[in-house]
Amino acid sequence: MTDNKLQYASMRSIGAYIPEKILTNADFEKMVDTSDEWIVKRTGIKERHIAKDNEYTSDMAVKASEIAIQRAGLENSDIDLVICATVTPDYFNMPSTACIISAKLGIKNVQAFDVSAACSGFVYGLSIAKAFIESGMKKNVLVIGAEKFSSIVDYSDRSTCILFGDGAGAAVISVTDDKNEAIIDIHASADGSYADFLMTPAPGSVNPASCEVIEQGLQYVKMKGNETFKLAVKTLTKDVKEILKKNKIAVEDIDFFVPHQANYRIIKAVGDSLKMSPEQTVKTVHKYGNTSAASIPMAINDIYEEGKLKYGDTMLLDTFGGGLTWASAILPFAGK
Repeated sequence: MTDNKLQYASMRSIGAYIPEKILTNADFEKMVDTSDEWIVKRTGIKERHIAKDNEYTSDMAVKASEIAIQRAGLENSDIDLVICATVTPDYFNMPSTACIISAKLGIKNVQAFDVSAACSGFVYGLSIAKAFIESGMKKNVLVIGAEKFSSIVDYSDRSTCILFGDGAGAAVISVTDDKNEAIIDIHASADGSYADFLMTPAPGSVNPASCEVIEQGLQYVKMKGNETFKLAVKTLTKDVKEILKKNKIAVEDIDFFVPHQANYRIIKAVGDSLKMSPEQTVKTVHKYGNTSAASIPMAINDIYEEGKLKYGDTMLLDTFGGGLTWASAILPFAGK
């Protein structure tokens, strides 16, 4: 380790980008057989933002990243690893969206790769950044969650189209020797036996691109909503209780509980089980919908820009997504 000091990873900054176009529940009433009352009652969603046709996942990620890098007091050239969590990459399979982001930011000769963990992707990315920094391999890691979910949504399927939105969030994770700034702990896990609960069937080696695949709509996201809801509540509650117990941290010591913004009923069920207060619980699902990997960094950015999130505040992150994957993290905010 440098100068025989322990190295820790800290969240130095946050940034986000939200597309301008808004799809309201009233818009969906004209598109599918649904109503504002039905959507709000079951999901808590009122609006979601949608990227322009020529606005790609990498474009949104770049805008969020530029804000995060600037807020960290760094130059683009200071970044030595780029991680992009996404399930809606610019291109199928390759090149990675992280490589495209690096090029657009002018970051050269730096390791860059994507993480595919659906809604858990950003916290998965944090765990990777923490490992790279604490091993002494990297100093400033750009972790991004970015999704153009509108590109894989079937807008004739009322069970899924009302749920998802587009956007990007980014954080700079930097080395520190101050343990008070350090990411405290991260849990990340998966169970592929539930893969069919939430998936995009094509294209891939199972269902290669073909006219038949397109005709069947296999390129769109498919979800078993009720099954996913029940498992999400059970898994998230258990995981959060475990990470708090392991680190001997009480619920009242958490300044902000930042859950994945998929469904208000899930957020409330988990929050109530944990006895989190409304003041602790961050909610953005009503205005952004489910933005998958971008959800948590966008929510953190909201409380930062509202002036609520301050240096030293302790956050509890909690997420669940396709894979199935889930993750939780406890960390102080080390930004200014």
